[in-house]
Amino acid sequence: MWRLPGSRAVLRGVRRAVERHTRAEAATETAAGAMERAVVRCVPSEPKLSLSFALADGSHKNMQRDQSEPLGRALSRIATNALKGHAKAAAAKKSRKNRPNASGGGACAGSVPEPAAACEPVVKLYYREEAVADDVLNVDAWQDGAVLQIGDVKYKIERNPPAFTELQLPRYIMAGFPVCPKLSLEFGDPASSLFRWYKEAKPGAAEPEGGSPSSSSPSPFPSWTETGVNERVYTPSNADIGLRLKLHCTPGNGQRFGPSRELESVCTVEAGPGTCTFDHRHLYTKKVTDDSLIRTVSYNLLADTYAQTEFSRSVLYPYCAPYALEVDYRQNLIQKELTGYNADLICLQEVDRSVFTDSLVPALEAFGLEGVFRIKQHEGLATFYRKTKFTLLSQHDISFQEALESDLLHKELLENLVKYPSAQERVLQRSSVLQVSVLQSTKDSSKRICVANTHLYWHPKGGYIRLIQMAVALAHIRHVSCDLYAGIPVIFCGDFNSTPSTGMYHFAVSGSISEDHEDWASNGEEERCNMSLTHVFKLKSACGEPAYTNYVGGFHGCLDYIFIDLNALEVEQVIPLPSHEEVTTHQALPSVSHPSDHIALVCDLKWK
Repeated sequence: MWRLPGSRAVLRGVRRAVERHTRAEAATETAAGAMERAVVRCVPSEPKLSLSFALADGSHKNMQRDQSEPLGRALSRIATNALKGHAKAAAAKKSRKNRPNASGGGACAGSVPEPAAACEPVVKLYYREEAVADDVLNVDAWQDGAVLQIGDVKYKIERNPPAFTELQLPRYIMAGFPVCPKLSLEFGDPASSLFRWYKEAKPGAAEPEGGSPSSSSPSPFPSWTETGVNERVYTPSNADIGLRLKLHCTPGNGQRFGPSRELESVCTVEAGPGTCTFDHRHLYTKKVTDDSLIRTVSYNLLADTYAQTEFSRSVLYPYCAPYALEVDYRQNLIQKELTGYNADLICLQEVDRSVFTDSLVPALEAFGLEGVFRIKQHEGLATFYRKTKFTLLSQHDISFQEALESDLLHKELLENLVKYPSAQERVLQRSSVLQVSVLQSTKDSSKRICVANTHLYWHPKGGYIRLIQMAVALAHIRHVSCDLYAGIPVIFCGDFNSTPSTGMYHFAVSGSISEDHEDWASNGEEERCNMSLTHVFKLKSACGEPAYTNYVGGFHGCLDYIFIDLNALEVEQVIPLPSHEEVTTHQALPSVSHPSDHIALVCDLKWK
């Protein structure tokens, strides 16, 4: 399968890597090198298996065969392909010999004998040195370690070796910012895979990778030099600016390695923006916390679906350079910021689905975190947790509108709301959602925690809507943390679109709100809905009440919170927010040095 240009160099590289792991594996790999390789992919959920190998003429074959087909039919098809390949090779050889020679004379007629008619080669499959019968089904015949013989050539069968099903490099790469390849593996895992990074050799540099300098015109193919980085993530330096990157990776699963792949960046490394608003904050978060602490982050990322509108460019963020609103640029900053916090829990709002799958998952997975996503309409919520500290036990996400209308938990609240038809209509039009994940400590199974994440309705006059959404959220969280589980602590993160002076915040931290609070008429008397609300939690804003967590040209205020259950958790440390000078260096947010119009909240929490 891997007899492509440079394939043997790749194989030698894999062998060197294997030697670094265990001598026994290296010996096995070297022994296997005496035989060609054929890769079989066979999974129970699919009706066909695939078989890939290279014929002696250099052609590469990819065959799809029914798993329930008798082996004899598959072997017959292989023999036919081999015969065709032999005929093509013979024809090509004859054509070369019939070309005019270097002095311009033609070949003499009849000087090249016609090739004898090719015979169909013998094709057999052996397992443990015994021929496999033709009536054995493909699913049973093509076993790992079997040997396929085509004429004089033998192939070792590798059934379901580790393989990359997806491999991509970012479209925009900046010096000083981590490059996190997006990858998906089958029959393998990233931790057992091998990575090696290269960069383009600068003009005039000696040709690397075993080549020799050219004394004539430059080669149309780029030459590469090793960076010395053999990790999944590579952070380019200023010396890499203007150069492209190449990643050589070999999938593994702890027992063996699969076919290597190489990937070159489509762009060169660009210069970074210099100092970013989060650089100083990273000085407080250089290491992952110990098991007694939970470093928690809440951050509204500013969805690309909102940042890329003409209204955003001309009205909301006219002070921001247009390129700094591009998603590829902002994702470099977001990845560096989030990975630099070394967090155990990250709750994100305004997350585009493509940003989650193509950017956040590859970056945060490379740094030990796993995530779940809940879509709203055009964007959604994401919660990530550190895999060495937590496992995901269950998810209990809801849509506020659907829960309010159908869940008996909210029967009384709905009965009160229907008394105010105008308000009811507005509330039920909202698409806001709540993401709830129950996590269990990997070190102490008795420690479980309910992590909630939300983004409440945004409109400045929607105070009463946010009150009702918060009531639904807290009732649902109580059901999960107290009814479904035996009183587990709660961390409730989000963009609540409410300053500390609002009814929503008062309700959250005090446990109740009266029916005469002014926010029940936040959108005028026509939509007034008076009701009293209570909840059972003793909540506190872990990061206090900062002057602002959202800073744009026309507004700044504290809208984001990490609410914690004071009965079970306490605050160990709050990571300082950027200084006002840092925030306003480019007038407001977002900017070339800050990827969102919000500021991340970061704190270390401690179990009581």
